[in-house]
Amino acid sequence: MKNAFLTLIACLIAMACNSGASGGFEISGSLDGDLADGTKVILRRSDENMQPVDVDTASLEAGRFTFTGTAGQPELYYLFVEGARGGIPLILENGEIEISAHKDSLQAADLSGTPQNEAYAEYIEGAREKSAQRLSMNEDMRKAVMEQDSAMMASLRDEYFELLESMTEYEKTFVRENPDALISALIINRMLQSNSVPVAEVEELYAALTDGIKATTHGSGIADRLEAARRTAIGAKAPAFSAPTPEGEELALSNALGKVTLVDFWAAWCRPCRAENPNIVQVYKKYKDKGFKVLGVSLDRNADDWKQAIVADGLDWQHVSNVRYFDEIAELYNVSAIPASFILDENGVIVAKNLRGDELEEKIAELLP
Repeated sequence: MKNAFLTLIACLIAMACNSGASGGFEISGSLDGDLADGTKVILRRSDENMQPVDVDTASLEAGRFTFTGTAGQPELYYLFVEGARGGIPLILENGEIEISAHKDSLQAADLSGTPQNEAYAEYIEGAREKSAQRLSMNEDMRKAVMEQDSAMMASLRDEYFELLESMTEYEKTFVRENPDALISALIINRMLQSNSVPVAEVEELYAALTDGIKATTHGSGIADRLEAARRTAIGAKAPAFSAPTPEGEELALSNALGKVTLVDFWAAWCRPCRAENPNIVQVYKKYKDKGFKVLGVSLDRNADDWKQAIVADGLDWQHVSNVRYFDEIAELYNVSAIPASFILDENGVIVAKNLRGDELEEKIAELLP
């Protein structure tokens, strides 16, 4: 009995000695490069407005630093090093997290030690391979452009789209195989922002996530974003809205519809938008007599800039804007970046999205033969 009691006491002492590791986190890091002792290492996170917030600071000693504390749910944090460019993303969770990096390539840091960071490292390893292929392809494209090798440019363009598709498939597979990884929630969020995966597929990926990941900061907003994506999915009725025209009159979407209508989100300050405008002008002139209409929805902050860009680019169609940047109309249409566009049929049903260049004209020609 006495031996059993002593064994119990020994176990309790051992548990007490280990309580710091099991009850909180410890980030142990090593940094290579020419960094002086005392260099600050800063732990940061993003607030609800996506602004950086300093959480803690450590000092570098003999190339090493340490952070300790207690984490709630797993969350994405970043480490920044005084005098170095870039940062180290990591998943902050309770446990022992090991980091190894060079000051000149912080984003290539090696992470290990906790389940979430192991999963994150696994994802990054596969993503880096795809990224290396993309960089190599960009260099080949640069050479082809300089040499005006149109055949090579066309071949590389096809390869590039194949690479994008391969990357998307890699991410979908990773999410399916890692439903309890926070990085899976981050991947799904990016899929929704980029519209790179059909909403129905994203819904399946989200449904398979564990309840714990769905409850995290990065997982909890996915359901709302999915609802927004459903509103503007192909086959859905385009959400109704109205806004002031350049003349100050209120114009509703329902009063701007033609047989086919392009709802084009753009802004005077958006260079890709301005670069695409000549193509839209060309398609509009070619098909307007067949019932093609365009409704420009500007996300400008300045009304004069908006009106001047309409004239400068020859955008001879209807326009509206609240002149409030990414406003409630953009939110209604789940638009977080521009250019963004939606093609509607005569009943206001979305039949295509985000088509530019030749793809836009091909779709309009198909709808208005």
